[in-house]
This record gives sequence, C-alpha cells and structure tokens, in this order.
Amino acid sequence: MRVLTIVSTAVITSTLGGSLVLSPVHHDVAVATVSPASLPLTGSGTSVMRIKHAIDVESIPAPTQIYEQYVAPPAPVVAPPVSVLSARTIAPAGYVTIAVPIYHQTRALNCETGALQMGLAAYGHYVSQDSLFAYEKPDLRRAVVGTNGAVSQWGDPYTNFVGSVNGSETALTGYGVYYPVILSIARSHGLPNAYGGEGFSPATIYAELAAHHPVEVWVEARWSRPRLGTWTAWDGRRIRYSLAEHAVTLSGVSATSVRVNDPQFGNQYWVSKSTFETVWRDFGNMAVIFR
Repeated sequence: MRVLTIVSTAVITSTLGGSLVLSPVHHDVAVATVSPASLPLTGSGTSVMRIKHAIDVESIPAPTQIYEQYVAPPAPVVAPPVSVLSARTIAPAGYVTIAVPIYHQTRALNCETGALQMGLAAYGHYVSQDSLFAYEKPDLRRAVVGTNGAVSQWGDPYTNFVGSVNGSETALTGYGVYYPVILSIARSHGLPNAYGGEGFSPATIYAELAAHHPVEVWVEARWSRPRLGTWTAWDGRRIRYSLAEHAVTLSGVSATSVRVNDPQFGNQYWVSKSTFETVWRDFGNMAVIFR
C-alpha cells in the first residue's frame, strides 16, 4: 500500500506540473503611434506575402559550439514560381556557374541565414541554419508605427536580427538582418577572406561570380518593388527598408543574366541582369562576397 501511494502521488504531481508548464500566458502589447518618415514610392503599395512555415518554438537556443556539423539532404531543383520576372531554369549561352548547394530556409524570415548557409556550404562548411541564426542575436522589441501603418521606429538590422524570425513582415512582427552581421558570421565560420558592404557596382559582383565566388545579395521577394521607407533604429541609425526584404545567393553569371539560389522557394533559376540590378538597387547594392 505504501508503494502504491507514492506512485500515485508522483503521477498526480507530474500531471499538475505539466498543466502548469503548458498553460499559455497572454500579454497585451500597446503599439505607440507617431508620424513616420518615408521615401518616395518605387512601386505599388501592396505588400508581398512571404512563405510561412509552421513553427513550434519562438526563439533559437545559443549553439554549444561554433561549428555544428550539418549535412542537409539534397534538395530537388524545381521550376521557379511564375511570378518571378524573367526567370529561367535553362542556362543562357556563355555562362559561368558555381557549385552551390540549394537549401530551403527553415523559418519564416531567415532567408539571410539560408543564403549564408549556401555560401558556406560551397566551401565545404556545413552548418545548420538554427546554429548560424543564434549569432544574429534577435531584437524582439515591437515596431513603433504611424497612423498610416508605416514603421517609424524599430531595431537596427546592421547589428541584430530585427523582430521574430518566426514573425511576419506585413504584420510588423519580424523583419530581417543586413550585411555586417552576415559577414561577421561568414568570417568566423571558415571564410576569413569574405567581404561585404553597400554601394557595390554590378561589374564587381559579376567579376566575383566569374571568379567562382558566390555572392549573397539583398533584394525583394519575388523580384517585386513595393513601397520603400525609412525608420529610426533604437540607436538612432536611419534604416532603409522594404516589407518584401529578401536575400538570395548568386551562383552563376552570363552575358545577360545571373543565376539565383533562392532560399524562399528552395530552388535555382536565372534572372536577367536588368531585373537584378533594378531590385538590388533598392537596398543600396548591398552584398557579401564569399571567398
């Protein structure tokens, strides 16, 4: 009888503990309203919806070591969505291509990390996206928006991932990260000669691709050009943004086109240089060259 009593007590205690742990906690967050500053329109004001994934956890645990070895299963090369402008899966004449694996981003907004993972893997450094993302130190503070819905104040993507990686750009619960953070991770994970910045000329990018160096670039999802704007980061920096912000890895070049490894769709296709240069310009010709 005594043994049975102890077991019953343990079961009841475990059940109550599990109920307490699983009980949700709700917080109501007030969003401040101020007048935003914005840039002129470059296209329609329609936001571009990003592919979302079912996510069970909100935050990424810090890695236990810098190099967490990871080999993803080979991803099939499928045709790009019809909405991609001038996209082709057949290589144009006179092309150079780089053996860069194709990976699908594992979370709603970690396209920059997925593009980085592909660049590292091209040099034999296989690291999981969650392990890489842990170094981006997300700033989870909510955006401050104006009465018209434009962002007035938010985090600094030059220093941290802004918002939740499992969030939504259109709902202003998550955004992304810019080149300094990605460059720092690339250098610490086996590519000390990588370099990056803004204001690159297209000729520089094409020359690096011709030399078999993959390049991560900041563009807009589906090669769209919705409304651009600026917000003020908590540290005072002015941030140029688009709610279709996206990053891809370029893995080839020809006289007329560049080859794109797109983590949003987990596929590879060619897009015209004119389309690439136009959309890339919206982010100030931002890039990280893997070498």
